[in-house]
This record gives sequence, C-alpha cells and structure tokens, in this order.
Amino acid sequence: MADRRRGERAANEQTVTEKELTAAKLSLLHAQVEPHFLYNTLASAQYLTRSDPALADEMLGNLITYLRHSLPRTEDQASSLGEEVERARAYLEILKIRMGPRLDLQIDVPRHLLALPFPTMMLQTLVENAIKHGLEPRTDGGTVWILAKESDGKVAVTVADDGQGFSDKTSGTGIGLRNVRERLRLAYGPEANLSVVANFPTGVAATITVPSGAVAPSSVRTAEQAQESR
Repeated sequence: MADRRRGERAANEQTVTEKELTAAKLSLLHAQVEPHFLYNTLASAQYLTRSDPALADEMLGNLITYLRHSLPRTEDQASSLGEEVERARAYLEILKIRMGPRLDLQIDVPRHLLALPFPTMMLQTLVENAIKHGLEPRTDGGTVWILAKESDGKVAVTVADDGQGFSDKTSGTGIGLRNVRERLRLAYGPEANLSVVANFPTGVAATITVPSGAVAPSSVRTAEQAQESR
C-alpha cells in the first residue's frame, strides 16, 4: 500500500511538472508571436490613417478586440469558445485588411455553444497555422473556415483551409500542434484530442474535440455584442 501511495504521489508530481513546462512553452510562444503581429498591424494602421481612415479605424477596432481576449491568464484557466472565436475572428479580420481579396473567412459556430469552456489560445494556434502554412504561401490565397458541432457529449471545433496542404515542413507535427496535444492530454486525458487531416480538394483541416460540459449561452458576449458596445 505504501509503495502504491508513493507511486501515486510521484505520478501527481510528474503531472504538475509537465503542466508547468507546458505553461512555460506557451508563454514563450506568446512572447515570440504577438509582438511581431502587433508591430505589423500598427504599421498597417498607421499607413491607412493617411490613405483610408475608415479602414484604419476598423483595423484598430479589431486589434482592440484581439488584445482584450489575449490578456494573460493561467494556462489551466479555461476561456470560452465564444471568446476564442471572437479573438480568432478579430485576428482574421485584421489579416483580411492586410491581404485583401486573398483571404476569405467563414464561421459557423452554433450560438448555444459559445459559452462552452474552452482552453485559451488553442483555436488561435490552428488559425495561425492555416494562415502561415496554408494560405500565405499561395499567390491567390484562399478561405479559412471555423466550424463547431456537438455530438455525443463532445464538441468538435474545426479550423480548415483550402491552402497548399501538407508538405515536408507542414505535416501536422509542428511545435504549436504538439503544444496543443500536450495541453489537451494534461487537461482532459483521453477525453480530448486533436486530429489534423488533409482537406478536400486542397488544404488542411484541424479539429479539437473536448467534452461539452455545461453550456450557458447568456454568460458570453458575442462578437456582434462587443461591436455594439464600442
């Protein structure tokens, strides 16, 4: 019995250490990515203030939304699906201004799922991958889809693109996706997973599946409500 208890304590200590390491990796990822995105967005907005003030205002409004949902929170503190979709929408709306007709966005997330607890920054990682590895390398760009559906007590959230698809450098095993898989394992165990498959006819579809839990739609502000309050 004593050996069993020692084994359980050791396993718990290992899990805590793994969570701390994963949180450190996530913080490092934020430090590497966000300043670059912020600099490019502010530079674009500065240019637009002279050439198209209305578009500059739209870009800055989306940047405010993005930053509001990117304030630091503990790695284990759940966001909501609505907050994560709103952050991703703001990010992609900024890129639509910068990329022009090369980028299209389609979001289909049922309203009753918006308050679902959802890990922070995971959806953002999938969206950034779709842009960086899927659409930016293509001259004619393409479309990013964000989709969610509930079935059998679980919610599947998919980010798909019709970009260049898998290559030797984008095989679905990058650092960001490994981080997502590790965080899902630590937070949900075998109840959650990330799948990355080829989209048809081109591109990639990445899906995070988590337990649905309790949903309370009134507790989350939608993107439209946030826009109205500004």
